[in-house]
Amino acid sequence: MLELQSIRLTQGEFTLSVDCVIPLGSRVAVIGPSGAGKSTLLSLIGGFEAPDMGRLLWNGQDLTKALPHERPISHLFQDNNLFGHMTAAENVGLGIRPSLRLTKTEQARVSEALSSVGLSGMEARRPAELSGGQQSRVALARVLVQEKPLILLDEPFSALGPAMRGEMIGLAKEVSAKLGATMLMVTHDIADVDRFADLVIWIEDGRCLPPRDWAEMKADPPEGLKAYIGT
Repeated sequence: MLELQSIRLTQGEFTLSVDCVIPLGSRVAVIGPSGAGKSTLLSLIGGFEAPDMGRLLWNGQDLTKALPHERPISHLFQDNNLFGHMTAAENVGLGIRPSLRLTKTEQARVSEALSSVGLSGMEARRPAELSGGQQSRVALARVLVQEKPLILLDEPFSALGPAMRGEMIGLAKEVSAKLGATMLMVTHDIADVDRFADLVIWIEDGRCLPPRDWAEMKADPPEGLKAYIGT
């Protein structure tokens, strides 16, 4: 499980406070108003920000001072972080070996991952030759080959239309299930939460409420969430 113990991070006049436990294998949506601290929370978990106090543990292992590459985490961002001069297969292969000196077995893993996200036969295409949805699929395939137990998604599908976004969330759930991974996704869209989440973390003014079952939270929402979703 992921434990964030009495964590506090101050950036200028903004302070993020979080104290919660996230169960293994759960799919957690992180929601809240703009500027509330959603992406900052993921940056803390990913190791791109260091807390002023508190500890972060994964299955009992203290990761508080671990560098990003030392953490058992894959990331999927809004811009997908694809390299334009590389093919889809090469962009995915980076998730296995940055040198791209892949064995035949690893090359087969890349092809299998691309096939599993619906891109069979597109290994040689570069990002400019792919649609926005296809680029998101390449990024998701890279997450799949990394085989990390904790996956962080920071509004990765927000630039897509509603139908494609729903399809990508379905694929993300499949990746999570295949890896048995814990997955946290920042989103502004309540429809995404309905499709994706077992649990929800509500963040407001830098304060993270502990994860709650989404159905329970909708039935008895915090005041801030009532205003956010218009009910």
